[in-house]
Amino acid sequence: MSVEIKVPVFPESVNEGTLVKWHKAVGDTVMRDEILADIETDKVVFEVPALNSGVVEELIEAEGATVLAGQVIARVEEGEVAPTKAANEQTAEPMVAANESPADESAALLSPSARKLMDEHGLSSNEVKGSGKDGRILKEDVMQTLEDQSSENKAPSTPATPAAVALPDGARPQKRVPMSRLRARIAERLLEAQQNAAILTTFNEVNMKPLMDIRNQYREKFEKRHQVRLGFMSFFVKVAVEALKRFPQVNASIEGDDIVYHGFYDLGIAVSSPRGLVVPILRDVDTMSVADIEGQIADFGQRAKAGTLTLEDITGGTFSITNGGVFGSLLSTPILNPPQSAILGMHKIQERAMVEDGQVVVRPMMYLALSYDHRIIDGREAVQFLVTIKELLEDPARILLEI
Repeated sequence: MSVEIKVPVFPESVNEGTLVKWHKAVGDTVMRDEILADIETDKVVFEVPALNSGVVEELIEAEGATVLAGQVIARVEEGEVAPTKAANEQTAEPMVAANESPADESAALLSPSARKLMDEHGLSSNEVKGSGKDGRILKEDVMQTLEDQSSENKAPSTPATPAAVALPDGARPQKRVPMSRLRARIAERLLEAQQNAAILTTFNEVNMKPLMDIRNQYREKFEKRHQVRLGFMSFFVKVAVEALKRFPQVNASIEGDDIVYHGFYDLGIAVSSPRGLVVPILRDVDTMSVADIEGQIADFGQRAKAGTLTLEDITGGTFSITNGGVFGSLLSTPILNPPQSAILGMHKIQERAMVEDGQVVVRPMMYLALSYDHRIIDGREAVQFLVTIKELLEDPARILLEI
């Protein structure tokens, strides 16, 4: 019997997707739940699994085709097939591999997508360090291992050979590629924000020395106890929450003719991914510890790189923080992430000459930028909000004392 393979049901805000890759060809055997195709939407990438074991009878849509929810894209002739090694690994429950001892059990816990990727690249579970629960190996762990191996294998001074591409004298080559759905959606939202909001930006600067002193003093103990790197973003998240409590309109949004004041704090943290900028959400961040925040941000970064963020991860949010400083930006004007009304921009830390008590001293300074929707936030409130951020960062004890 022939079984139809359909496009998954998309979330309400997603209308269509692009079939970016087939993992099987006509005539290939497939096991139940084995991944057949990847479909990219403007938010996330969906994996389409086989509903039954059998043989791929027909691929109706080609790679690159635009598809709709519920659309039939393939047919699989149902039947018993001899499972391949990859299919066995993908469908089996996590267990100790035959050639591994019980002591290696944590390394053998694999997600289905991780098993498939490891099989494709000939990796064993002993070569990949799992970051999931109980040492479970995730797809992003495998991708990180492959990237590390690639970096190690690169010759330090072996440039690519330009002779491989023969171009006539005076040629001016160019390459045209279709814009990804995520990139198109980013462009659409940026234009939407500029056209539908009255965006202004206010600036300030912060002396990062107090924060850097705290980080240097406690980083080793923190990382040893919590097994997570101590960065600066968690401090910015903490002070942002305190400032949002003092200026609730910055945490609000406009819906029609109404202003909606949110009694919770869901902060979006902008992270870079191979597909473009994404903004996963730290939910109820006011209830999270510094270690929880750092761990969640690190997880977001890994999953953004691996392309495994879910729609839930990037939906919602009441305020956002973006750090252009990681790319060397000294100053910029961040753009709102609708329907949010404000976004905080961090930048590069740079030593500068500052005057303190009549003396010129060198301090590690960072410019801060707050872009805000002037329809809901007045200039006075925006400036005071950013000053609050500055004061809390320069005297972190004020957070504990709530002053």
